[in-house]
Amino acid sequence: MPTTDHSLAEFGYRQELHRSLGRYASFAAGFSFISVLTTVFQFFAFGYAFGGPVFFWAWPAVLLGQLLVAACFAELAARYPISGAIYQWSSRLSNLTFGWFAGWIMVIGQIVVVAAAALALQMVLPAIWSGFQLIGTDPAVTSTDGAANAAVLGVVMLVLTTIVNIVDNRVMSVINRVGVTAEIIGAVLIVVLLLTHSERSPGITFHTEGAASSGLLGALLIGSFTAAYVMIGFDSAGEMSEETHNPRRTAPRTILTALAAAGLLGGLVILGGLLAAPSLTDGHLGVDGLSYVLTSSLGDGVGKVLLADVVVAIAVATLAIQTAACRMLFSMARDGELPFSARLARVNPRTGMPSAPAVVVGVLAAALLLLNFASPDAFLAIGTTCIVMLYLAYAMVTGPLLVRRLRGEFSSRGTDETGGKLFSLGRWGIPVNALALLYGLLMTVNLAWPRAAVYDPAGGHWYFQWFTVLFLAATLLTGTAYRAYRRAAESPTPAPEPAVQEAAV
Repeated sequence: MPTTDHSLAEFGYRQELHRSLGRYASFAAGFSFISVLTTVFQFFAFGYAFGGPVFFWAWPAVLLGQLLVAACFAELAARYPISGAIYQWSSRLSNLTFGWFAGWIMVIGQIVVVAAAALALQMVLPAIWSGFQLIGTDPAVTSTDGAANAAVLGVVMLVLTTIVNIVDNRVMSVINRVGVTAEIIGAVLIVVLLLTHSERSPGITFHTEGAASSGLLGALLIGSFTAAYVMIGFDSAGEMSEETHNPRRTAPRTILTALAAAGLLGGLVILGGLLAAPSLTDGHLGVDGLSYVLTSSLGDGVGKVLLADVVVAIAVATLAIQTAACRMLFSMARDGELPFSARLARVNPRTGMPSAPAVVVGVLAAALLLLNFASPDAFLAIGTTCIVMLYLAYAMVTGPLLVRRLRGEFSSRGTDETGGKLFSLGRWGIPVNALALLYGLLMTVNLAWPRAAVYDPAGGHWYFQWFTVLFLAATLLTGTAYRAYRRAAESPTPAPEPAVQEAAV
């Protein structure tokens, strides 16, 4: 049974989710959402195709920017250990309306991330065994066959993760911890094996050979998509605060360690892939990505074993992202801020899990996968859209936080559950916060910019070129319409005029 939680009660909530996660499980929640193997394998080919080897340098730049954001989030996780972190933080730093839109954008973005993560199976399963290519013969995600097959594999994955998200949070925690451990071990092995099979020196990372984009700046801006896609979701440790022991102490540390560990491992995997690739100019790196490097440099046997580990990482990542989206839906519904709130906020007392949000997220993510049947360009459109949505939601937290700091309204005082001081940036708070907000806004614009060469390379699909902008606009319009409907429904009905009353009688 859930235990009484005074920290949660001070925010006006009662403990319904089961508090069973320790520090490693909290770390696993953030690390598995980032899932460095899933996302690096998914977007390495794209980054290389547009940036060439120099796209590697976008990685440390994005890592530094996201560490600034994570430091701000760590402070907030210590002060507001509540599910639905982005929604809760933004609402308490600004107002309910602004926070609602932050949560709305975030949860829609998370649903898109779930779909994008499930699509990653196409990058590895057919490379392990051709039998996983259920539709057609071409496994490349840029082909019609590959895109359609990715959707089928993704739907199967979503069915499984939805079931796990309904069963029990202890089962989910065990799967997360085992999966993250396997992913870390696999990532370390991949790094070591690739570096020991190097064909060239690290100096190659200063070259743009094979890049499709024009100039160094273009290579880095577009190449940064890979790093930007990988290093999101570290806030998941905050999302799971209501299920974590000592969340004020645990969550801030696991937010930072999850991002730092993923950033380090991911950078080394990319560097190892560039150094060990049989060729940088034969076109394989820009199409087949790291799967090609592993199987060609390490041999089919070892390469396929490591790819199997990547499949585990993809499964755990999809599960973790879906879980984070479920907690966001639950948190907003608990406040009565969503349609069908009573059903979405219901927690099964036996499992400690909100079942309805899991089904909603799974069904909506599966519906997004159907776009892949329309065109292979949907793969990139879905991937980039989810990054933009999350980056914008993050900025809707760091922005109000900076305003609070400048007004002197953000306190660094307080103690955690062990009596220690709450995590705080101290005098570095304003400069770190300001840089985090600036970085987030600039990256949002960079990612959403409708580059035809990126989003509609074949031409004739203007809606894919503008997909991110259109999707964001639709999200905001839908949210605005719902808020207006709610205000109209909640406004009191004026009392009838006396003359009308008399006439009625």
